[in-house]
Amino acid sequence: MVLYVYFKLMKWSPSQYSKFENERNRPVHDLLAQIPGKSVQSAADIGCGPGNSTQLLKERFPEADVVGVDNSLEMTEAARTRLPNVQFDLADISTWNHPGPFDIILANAVLQWLPDHATLLLFLLSKLSPSGNLAVQIPDNFDEPSHQLLRQIAAKGPWAAKLANKGHAREARHDANWYYRLFRQHNLRVNLWRTTYYHPLAGGPAAIVEWVKGTGLRPFLQQLDPQDQPAFLAEYQTLLADAYPVFPDGRVLFPFPRLFFIASR
Repeated sequence: MVLYVYFKLMKWSPSQYSKFENERNRPVHDLLAQIPGKSVQSAADIGCGPGNSTQLLKERFPEADVVGVDNSLEMTEAARTRLPNVQFDLADISTWNHPGPFDIILANAVLQWLPDHATLLLFLLSKLSPSGNLAVQIPDNFDEPSHQLLRQIAAKGPWAAKLANKGHAREARHDANWYYRLFRQHNLRVNLWRTTYYHPLAGGPAAIVEWVKGTGLRPFLQQLDPQDQPAFLAEYQTLLADAYPVFPDGRVLFPFPRLFFIASR
């Protein structure tokens, strides 16, 4: 629960998150394409961020009444600007009081921030219609160099005490077997897959730093004093240069594995 409380306190930057919107949209395109059903009347995008995934959800199911949910005021304001005709609620996912029911609940790259997935997923399933679908995408990059190096740097240097346990909580994520077992225990149909996206990023290791600033770096940077942030980022970028070599075209190839599942009633 500590990570979730901290997540609630973080401030999110819609502009930073959207710097790589085309790349971040690839997984949600793939997830939406796998959702079964033609007649969708109601849908929710939880952890909607600045509304990019909400827009794609609305385009995929244009007849649906769509609502977006996020616990960041900055993100919901950006989403309302982007999609003024869509309802966006400022709320925490685990206590979201919309009764539903929804034909689709979309959770794109958000549940990794939340603990106790067994309770959380059953809570979300309770809001589905009798033929509804819960469609989820979770970054599966905890063991990638981009995140290993963050934890390595955080454990050393003058900021070590301040950054203790500020990385992603591993217990908040599970493998495909765990999710399959949970859903089958409740007699749901399950579609699971894992994809690694390889993003060519212009700008070398600095581009990876910019990407991670929009998500995984935030718990670290927001705990650092402003005068410590440049040194932390410089060390991070130096180590990234060894892990992600620059190609002759000036780009780095940034692998990003993601786990997907759709649970259907």
